[in-house]
Amino acid sequence: MLSLTNSTLVQRARAVRLLVLDVDGVLTDGKLYFLADGSEAKAFSTLDGQGIKMLQNSGVTVAIITGRTSTIVERRAANLGIKHVIQGREDKRVALDELLSTLQLSYDQVAYLGDDLPDLAPIRCVALGVAVANANTFVRQHAKAVTALRGGEGAAREFCEFIMAAQGTLKTAQNAYL
Repeated sequence: MLSLTNSTLVQRARAVRLLVLDVDGVLTDGKLYFLADGSEAKAFSTLDGQGIKMLQNSGVTVAIITGRTSTIVERRAANLGIKHVIQGREDKRVALDELLSTLQLSYDQVAYLGDDLPDLAPIRCVALGVAVANANTFVRQHAKAVTALRGGEGAAREFCEFIMAAQGTLKTAQNAYL
């Protein structure tokens, strides 16, 4: 579980400049809805969206790397101001390496939130690789921490707030709404 009492996790979170998120199973509950006309639907949590916006406003870049390709993901990313969206990439470690080269960042500056086997390599190589509560058991075993909340139900928000709390920006972001 993500806890501010875990000094190792807090140290790693302080250095984070990039949060990379998977989509299906992380920003959604992992269910795929295929409609009769061939289109698909996904449900995203507004709690996660608010957390992502707050984290970006605090100075941390947010990116998406997903194995599937969907215009719905493009639309959601645009709504949240996420500029780095990599879709249709099963080898997420290679996609992550390309993104880090573009942004001139190192693994020590990255947090990653995933749920299944394609997320395992990035989870293991970055400073703060985390799995959602309902992630695959093997992935949870290899993550540095596991969220208390499930994918699509606030796990991304929990992770964003953990990073912000470690970096000392959470209270300011929350107080802006008072």
